[in-house]
Amino acid sequence: MALLAGISLIVVFLGLLLLGVPIAISVAGASIVTMFLIAPFDVAIFTSAQKMVTGIDSFTLLAVPFFLLTGIIMNQGGIALRLVNVAKLFTGKLPGSLAHTNIVGNMLFGSIAGSSVASAAAIGKVMNPLQEKEGYDRKFSAAVNIASAPTGLIIPPTGLFIIYSLVSGGTSVAALFLAGYLPGILWGLATLVVAFFIAKKKGYTTSSATKVESPLKVIWEAIPSLFLVIIIIGGIIGGLFTATEASAVAIVYALLLSFAYKSLTLRQLPGIFKEAVELTVVIMFLIGTSAMLSLVMSFTGIPSAISSAILALTDNPILILLLINVILLIIGIVMDVTPAILIFTPIFLPVVMEFGMDPVHFGVILIVNLCIGNITPPGGSALFVGSTIGKVKIEEVIRPLLPFYGAVIVVLLLVTMFPFLSTWLPTLAGLME
Repeated sequence: MALLAGISLIVVFLGLLLLGVPIAISVAGASIVTMFLIAPFDVAIFTSAQKMVTGIDSFTLLAVPFFLLTGIIMNQGGIALRLVNVAKLFTGKLPGSLAHTNIVGNMLFGSIAGSSVASAAAIGKVMNPLQEKEGYDRKFSAAVNIASAPTGLIIPPTGLFIIYSLVSGGTSVAALFLAGYLPGILWGLATLVVAFFIAKKKGYTTSSATKVESPLKVIWEAIPSLFLVIIIIGGIIGGLFTATEASAVAIVYALLLSFAYKSLTLRQLPGIFKEAVELTVVIMFLIGTSAMLSLVMSFTGIPSAISSAILALTDNPILILLLINVILLIIGIVMDVTPAILIFTPIFLPVVMEFGMDPVHFGVILIVNLCIGNITPPGGSALFVGSTIGKVKIEEVIRPLLPFYGAVIVVLLLVTMFPFLSTWLPTLAGLME
């Protein structure tokens, strides 16, 4: 019966996805159908509903909607332009300086907003018109913006690490946050290197648009925005508050800052709250259905079967990690980051823990990997937003993105093969042994 239930789960899930059914509904539908094979109708319905509720009954998960709301407030609160001005200080003298400013801007804004989509939209709206005015190829500008947008999903604070912490059985959020810094910065540096060589080849010079008349004033105006990250990360590591409490503090700080900048009014707040609620409902429903799926998978033995199959192929940790990376890259192409974390963490985490990998290191590998899918067709949300903002078709931007794909895959391999890139900072802070 367990074998039949496992086959049913996979077939129904893939069938619904192929029919274009939203992934949360596909997960719920496949789980409920499989539950009917496992238990009587009334028990199956009751157990499914109970698991959905308990799946989101978590104090830690409160941080997800709070960080979402913080990101939306920052996106509409005049933060992007100030961070772009800071980015100009570092990139103004490089060939293709506007492209580099875009990348650094995404790293700064994304780390605060915690969203690749918000980053691609906010920074793209500022930088794309400037690049077009300076004669940059529109497809190249869009590719630069898209390729660097996911840094905000890796450089903390980010809700993805909170979700991974929950699914992985309580991995330290503070350790995960610190673990994301070096890989996220590496991703940004890799895109900077690619943009530099392309700009050099195309003859894009430095631009008057990146010149800053008063560096001290620019830094002074941006310090309050950048200070938000210090408050959140410093507060969590220092034990002043939990990740959830930090997310609530972030909302208050972002609101006060946006009102101080006079870029947000009370009249805008209902729309901001509505957007946050809509996003939260989608994510929480997905987490609830994924909790139901994990229950069904544990009964059918799918995770242990996959673990046994992978370990039967080879006992070489490097080959196993490479195989998992290939599978996750394929998954990331068709599935968004959040559901992929929820579904595949319980499958692959036990495999890597068999040969002693730390959950923090694997969490970073998982998220860096799936973030590549965030900018890859057909399922990349940052790809869609970046293309729209850049006023180019998706098929037109794929070719300019190819060298960036190569660069970030190199970053993924580095993060996979060298654990210290993920574990050094948490260890330094005393969060890991």
